Amino acid sequence: MKKLVQISLFMLLTTMCFGQKYYDPEAEPSFFDRTYFGGDFSFQFGDLTVINISPLIGYMLTPRLSVGPGITYQYLKGEAYDVFGRRYSYDSNIFGWSAFARYHITPMFFAYTEYEALKVDFPTVDGSQLVKDWVPGYFIGGGVFQPVGGRAGIGLTVLLNLLYDERKSPYNSNLVIRAGITL
Repeated sequence: MKKLVQISLFMLLTTMCFGQKYYDPEAEPSFFDRTYFGGDFSFQFGDLTVINISPLIGYMLTPRLSVGPGITYQYLKGEAYDVFGRRYSYDSNIFGWSAFARYHITPMFFAYTEYEALKVDFPTVDGSQLVKDWVPGYFIGGGVFQPVGGRAGIGLTVLLNLLYDERKSPYNSNLVIRAGITL
């Protein structure tokens, strides 16, 4: 187990080193100098099992404004109650896409917006069956970014989902907190 942790840390640090791109501030940065990779990875085990993998790619339009696409995969397993109070088990695979814009107000703080569409299993109104449909989300908010050498860094984002639907959304509430890395 100790060996696995050491190898994982080495790979993470190596990946972060490759993510540090430098360019001459006097020269016009290339397409690749303006491109970055990041995303979120989270997991929870217990009564409710959640595994979330959400990579993204960003492009800096200006030194402060960046935009880009992302993809999401979530695995959920747990138990819930239908509208009649009956308990049922579920095992669900959720996938989708997103498009975001991030504006750095200062080097550390940023405003953020994102549109997301996820293919989600949710119960019908009478609770008799599960249906799969696209569920939209429109998030606004902001966050903090802490550089970790070069362009790599760790971010924390707090978002409000303006299209939150209590019955269909895979999120517990309209308030979503995300943490992730950028390389």
